[in-house]
Amino acid sequence: MVLAAGLGTRMRPLSEAVPKPLVELAGRALIDHVLDRLGHAGVARAVVNVHYRAEQIETHLAGRTAPRIIISDEREEILDTGGGVLKALDQLGPGGFFVHNSDSVWIEGATPALDAMGARWNEEEMDALLLLAPVERSIGYAGRGDFAMDSGGRLARRGDSETAPFVFAGVSIAHPRLLAGCAQGSFSLNGPWDRGIAAGRVYGLRHAGVWMHVGTPQALSEAESLLKGGDGQG
Repeated sequence: MVLAAGLGTRMRPLSEAVPKPLVELAGRALIDHVLDRLGHAGVARAVVNVHYRAEQIETHLAGRTAPRIIISDEREEILDTGGGVLKALDQLGPGGFFVHNSDSVWIEGATPALDAMGARWNEEEMDALLLLAPVERSIGYAGRGDFAMDSGGRLARRGDSETAPFVFAGVSIAHPRLLAGCAQGSFSLNGPWDRGIAAGRVYGLRHAGVWMHVGTPQALSEAESLLKGGDGQG
């Protein structure tokens, strides 16, 4: 599942004429960086949700065959991350699936991150597995961190702590049961994650490369500069 329905307000003015997933980084649309990476990881089918300037994304993706694209249309109502995944759940199959932000960019470590996530995924014990970037190795991120992680990989929220060591890097693996009991409509994945964390069924995996938070035109420029000096795998 590729989340591409957002309004991209923080990326303005670049996102005024095109949706954020079509903003270019290093000569390619952000969403193509994501889909190429998923294809390299062996993903054969990607569900892409659309809302803002949906027809531009549909036109851009019309020629893609690897992965094969299925559009989840949210023109009538933007559904946020959780609602978007729930709407598309019938297209995503009975087992675990990637959920990938359309603007998540990184330089790989020794093992490609999606391959490492697939190897770590345990469908029996996990409802979700989140890729986490160490705050000190994240580019363009000025927050206080999202999660702490124990020695077994189980996650805890930052809560009342001043900081947390890890930030969500924009991609996860989810099992459909993560959304059990959720009602159709607009909601964030944070709610299901929090319920899964409380049950000890949401895990994290430390990203071994460099994650880039590409949320603004300035951050996009910083990521472009970094990719030119890295391995080009955004």
